[in-house]
Order: sequence, then C-alpha cells, then structure tokens
Amino acid sequence: MTVKSVQRALLAAIGFVTVNLANAAWPEKTVRVIIPWPPGGSTDIVGRLLGAELTQRLKQQFVIDNRAGAGSIIGLQYATQQPPDGYSLMMTSTAYGFLIDKPKVPVDLVNSFAPVAYVGMGDSAFTIHPSLRVNTVKELIDLAKKRPGELLYASSGIGGFPHMSTELFKMMTKTNITHVPFKGGGPAAVDTMAGHSQIMFGSLPTVASIVAGGRLKLLATGGKQRHPNFPNVPTVAETVPGYESTIWFGLFAPKATPADIIASVHAEVNNALAAPELLRRLAEQGAVPSKMSTAEFGRLMVSETNKWQEVIRVAGIKAE
Repeated sequence: MTVKSVQRALLAAIGFVTVNLANAAWPEKTVRVIIPWPPGGSTDIVGRLLGAELTQRLKQQFVIDNRAGAGSIIGLQYATQQPPDGYSLMMTSTAYGFLIDKPKVPVDLVNSFAPVAYVGMGDSAFTIHPSLRVNTVKELIDLAKKRPGELLYASSGIGGFPHMSTELFKMMTKTNITHVPFKGGGPAAVDTMAGHSQIMFGSLPTVASIVAGGRLKLLATGGKQRHPNFPNVPTVAETVPGYESTIWFGLFAPKATPADIIASVHAEVNNALAAPELLRRLAEQGAVPSKMSTAEFGRLMVSETNKWQEVIRVAGIKAE
C-alpha cells in the first residue's frame, strides 16, 4: 500500500468516525435537568415524574438538580451557563421574577434559552387554611375588604406563579392581601398548612394531595372550566368574571444548543408524554400533559411574558 493510499484510508476512517459522532443518538450519558425551584413544588413534582419516565424509556439517568432562589432567577442564570450539548436541560414553569428585576437581571425565558418541549399545564388552586372561616371566593373577598392588609398569602417567591396569580386576583377584586414570599411552592404550602399564612393561590400539582388530606381547603380553581378532578369546586371566574390563571410546564436548553439535539429531546419528551402510567400520575397531581412544536412553545413564552408584564405594571409589583 502506498503512502497516499494509507493517507486516504486514514482520512476516510476519520470521516466515518466524525459522521457517526455527529449522528450519535441522544442521550448517551446521564442528563441533568435543572429546576430553579426547591423540592416539593409543582415544577419539581412534574419534573421528577417526567424524568423517571425518560430514565426508564431511554435507559439513561435523568437527574433532577434543584437550584432554587430569588424567584427562580438563580436557577435560570445557572442554567444559561451550562454546555449547550443536550445534557444540561432546564425545566421551569410560570414565573416572572426576572421581569420585575429587569434591567438588573440579564436572563429571561425568551432571549436566554431555546424552547425545547412544552410539557403541559395545571390550573391554579385557590386554597386557604381551614381555620379561616370562609367557604366561597365571595366570602373571602368580603373578608379581605373588611380587614385590608391583615390577611396573609404565601407564595413561591417574587414573580412566581402564586405571586402573580394572587396579584392578578387582587387587581381584579380591588382587595389588599399581604404577600409573604418563600423560596418555592413547597415551603409556601408548609407555611399555609401551619396557619402562619391564611391563603395560598398555588397550583393543583402542588396542593392536590394536601387538599385531599384536609390540611388546606380548596375554594376555587383558576381555569376557564371546572377541573375534572374537582367537579364540585367552582372556578374563580364564576365569582370574578374574566379571571384565568393556569401554570405551564416546559423544558428549555441553553440558547446555543444545536437544533438537531433540540429536535431529539423534543421527540423523546413527546413520546414520554404518551405513556399511560405517566399520564395517570400527572392526572393525579392535577397536571394536564399537552404537546406543541418548539416554535409554538416559543410563541407561548412571548405571549405569557406580555401578559404577566402587564400585571406587573398595573399592580405596581416591585422587587422586595
């Protein structure tokens, strides 16, 4: 064999290896899913259920990495700093603390991340401590107006879903309820169960089991229609026309992640969302899985940002 023929053979071999590496199936090793919230909240619950299904389906570990703080901002910033290789993803939900703190916070869901997969949604859940002697949303509104600023509501943090949902409620009902922020939905639920705060406008995945155990009372849900798991529970809109608050869940990747990797993750998540056992367990938590394209998910992020930016402006929400 001549020198040139050896060189050609080596180049061909290198090309073959390069092509095969480029076309390697995802995932080939452990995938880390960063959740910018502490354990116990709705995003953590849904993320762990999805991660367990993907682990079983793809025979690679999907490890949840909780990076809580500052209403998800710490986790968001951390996620943007990870390699754009499909092995560091982020799952989050309706939370807009970064909008409240802008321009100081150089991160957001539209410009800092690539949308990968929409996972689904859940209704908000208007819950109170059983010691608060009201049985309807109207009775709660009347009590809040009689005792302005005295009632306390717990949230997952500034700009988180409970904070935004309650501020929207306050804006539409002209009530004054005092905000008590925590570092996640789980700690906020614990505080409300203990009776330190009287109200928590969280998400059904966070409070479904708590409500079933009688530790919180569910006054209403925040969707357009009554939730099928709670057909006897009215919507907030039945008392406050036009009110709607639902939490979305979605998977993101660092902005520079290649399109083919995003497509692979998107496809595998959609396959997982068809698994009967995952569907059953998500339904038990009050979460409704759904599918949309990455482009549709990106447009949803724009419309959601615009919606809650307006609530922040009108309600005069400031960083605390």
